[in-house]
Amino acid sequence: MEQSRDGSTPVVEPGSTDKPDLSLRALQQRIRQQEILASLGVTALHGASFDELLDSTARMAAEGLRSEFSKVLEYMPTEGRFLVRAGVGWDPGVVGVATVGADLASPAGYALRTGKPVISNHLENEERFRTPEILRQHGVHRAMNVILQGEGRPFGVLEVDSRSDDEFIEHDLAFLQGAANLLGMAIERERQERNLRAALERHEVLLKEMNHRVKNSLAIVSSMLELQASDVGDEAVTPHLSEAAQRVMAVAKAHDQLSHVTEVERMDIGRYISTVCRDLDDSVAQCTIHCDAQAGIEIATDRAISTALVVNELIANAVKHMPTGQPDCRIWVKVSAATDQDALVISVRDEGAGLPADFDLARPKGLGMRIVMAFVRQLGGTLAVEARQPGTEFVLTIPRQPPGLGGGGA
Repeated sequence: MEQSRDGSTPVVEPGSTDKPDLSLRALQQRIRQQEILASLGVTALHGASFDELLDSTARMAAEGLRSEFSKVLEYMPTEGRFLVRAGVGWDPGVVGVATVGADLASPAGYALRTGKPVISNHLENEERFRTPEILRQHGVHRAMNVILQGEGRPFGVLEVDSRSDDEFIEHDLAFLQGAANLLGMAIERERQERNLRAALERHEVLLKEMNHRVKNSLAIVSSMLELQASDVGDEAVTPHLSEAAQRVMAVAKAHDQLSHVTEVERMDIGRYISTVCRDLDDSVAQCTIHCDAQAGIEIATDRAISTALVVNELIANAVKHMPTGQPDCRIWVKVSAATDQDALVISVRDEGAGLPADFDLARPKGLGMRIVMAFVRQLGGTLAVEARQPGTEFVLTIPRQPPGLGGGGA
């Protein structure tokens, strides 16, 4: 007597024969069974949905054994019963609704609990197991059950049923167990993917919560610096504290953006800088900041923060050096993709009195410009300055990818 794949001896109804059938019809059926298993394997590998795979397995199992009925029984531990999860041939209201007992007195339950395949060719005379009511109602005379076993706990049982008076033999069992093994591997893969998705979702929630808390903490630091600036009573120190508060707030805005998106490794730089400009516009009453930012330009988050800090410093410098009493203080910020799409260009233009004669971009004197040039070098970018009539325009060009990683766009 052949053994099942896991080494357990199948439970076959007493009196059943397993004489080889060498007829042309039998050989054609064996060939068709191998074709079906190959097709089912391809279906599983091509990433069919879980429900589609259950339906395909039930349909192909019935075809391979020339049976009218087949079903995938999912074990429900809390109820101690099987749910007819998928199937072919059954009356409406069975698949997805009907349940079957899963105790040892049930053929499917016995297969699940012992791991042994079960063949019953004469259910009306069966003394080992009770015949499930669903089989009685559909006039089923014979049934065969094999366990659906993945690497984890068993999913359930694959069963084929028939009204005919033929007999299932152990050669048929090899085919059905092969189909069950393929489905079992797909079930285990689906479980692993589901667990991975759940872990990723938890990870995303934690990242969002972390960014939200970091944003709140930085906002508190910025507020404390602003309070200190207004309370210090030293005209030389106050503006430096205010500038520091703006720098901290620019970083806080990045974490605010990250707390609302699923992709935390990359940011829409146009959207981010628009937010920074809007906040600066609210905080510098003497100037109006106009921002024209192209949407959809995504870069790495750390590069986005450094870029926004450059823009923050350039705006702060423009406001600081705006001529006293200028009635119409306006600053323009523009963000766009470079022509080759591998870089982005950001310009900050004002209508001030222009740069002093001794201004040297390579050796800046002020803290703000030193910060700007440090970030420009870090980003692997370039900063150009152009005189306007009136004012000055700074043009920052940076690659979307860090130097050495090549281009590629967003």
